[in-house]
Amino acid sequence: MQTLAEFKNSLDSERPPDGLAAQLKSLWYDGKGDWNKAHTEVDRLGDKGSSWVHAYLHRKEGDTWNADYWYGKAGKTRPKCSLDEEWEQLVCSFLD
Repeated sequence: MQTLAEFKNSLDSERPPDGLAAQLKSLWYDGKGDWNKAHTEVDRLGDKGSSWVHAYLHRKEGDTWNADYWYGKAGKTRPKCSLDEEWEQLVCSFLD
């Protein structure tokens, strides 16, 4: 899988594509509307990329304080863009 369009098309499937990194798998579950599975995929990881996904998920949940904590761990600040735009930025960053 190499493009955002391919990733979005994979959301029509019942299961995530094989071989996805945990961050993309998390975003896949989020794209399917399953916040809990999305969170579980990155909750145990401490790298900056996973922290960014974790931050996004808490922002989406409405937990601003927790989101800001994870944005800090990721070396980022909470963006002003929409959640949909951030989701696409995240997917593209992990597809690269």
